[in-house]
Amino acid sequence: MFWERFYGLCLKNNTKPIPVVKTLGIAAGSVTKWKNGTVPNGETLDKIANFFHVSVDYLLGRDEPESE
Repeated sequence: MFWERFYGLCLKNNTKPIPVVKTLGIAAGSVTKWKNGTVPNGETLDKIANFFHVSVDYLLGRDEPESE
């Protein structure tokens, strides 16, 4: 679920995963791990959530997106 939400946010914001993780100071290799089903640690989740202005719960699939 994390990867789908993260990738969807990248697309919605006209960017790609690698530039986002580089901007946040996260190793580019993490993207491959996420594609394969791993979930980032709490600190990384916080960085991504803050970057996209969403909740960690949203990234983890516990929350539905806010209506636009």
